[in-house]
Amino acid sequence: MLGVVLVWGTNYTLVKEALGSMPPLAFISIRFALAAMAMGALLLAVEGWKPLPWKTLARLGVLGMVGNTVYQVLFISGLAHTTAANTGMLTAVTPVMIAVLGAALGVERITRSLVVSLVLAVVGMVLVVSVRGPELSAQTRWGDTLILGSSVCWALYTVGIRTVGPEVSALRITALSMLTGAPGVVLAGAREVQALDFSQVSTGAWVALVYSALIPLVAAYFLWGRSVQKVGTNRTALYNTGVPVVAALTAWAVRGEQPTAPQALGTAFILTGVLLSRRK
Repeated sequence: MLGVVLVWGTNYTLVKEALGSMPPLAFISIRFALAAMAMGALLLAVEGWKPLPWKTLARLGVLGMVGNTVYQVLFISGLAHTTAANTGMLTAVTPVMIAVLGAALGVERITRSLVVSLVLAVVGMVLVVSVRGPELSAQTRWGDTLILGSSVCWALYTVGIRTVGPEVSALRITALSMLTGAPGVVLAGAREVQALDFSQVSTGAWVALVYSALIPLVAAYFLWGRSVQKVGTNRTALYNTGVPVVAALTAWAVRGEQPTAPQALGTAFILTGVLLSRRK
């Protein structure tokens, strides 16, 4: 999960390179088409095709639509209508959503140590992203609503993985849910892809797109699903609060954006929350 945090945190800077040459929906459309093909090939090479009960396939199909199609479209559309700071602030509630939803469905219990870990990590995440100055207003309300909707989708996807059962591997869960969710994402950006002037897309943008498809999507999604199976939804979700920390450090290294004292304090809170969650 530390690897996932590192990959997702640095991915923001790389995606900015690609979005400078192509529209957002065209980017996620091409990205998901590539990721789905790579994930399908990986599944066939590692495990081959194994029949699954129809109920399990249906559940994975729903998870794919929620955790890939709807989540990606809501997130990228929301980001286009609100600020990056608002996005970071609103997604800070995702671990709490996952914990509450998991408890409501009987997937995991909410313990006292978990509550302390969540409070520390979420407060830390808010401190890290608040430096950019989030501002909730009528102008950003639609985008903010879409971002919150994407957070709900990610919470449903994460808890849903836990309900599939240990008899289905994390690789198969990730692959089948991505293969069922990718067509909707591809279609959502089909018009922008058709209108795209490929000659104007820089080499750096293509490199960023391919990397973003194969590592943050294929590899990191697999590791996320495996962690959910092995250690549970709540402990896995807590690691997600470290993504803004890595994003801030990457911005410091690449763009010279100096970290501030609140960000350092927020990082300490996040690390403390994650470490507390690891206690048996």
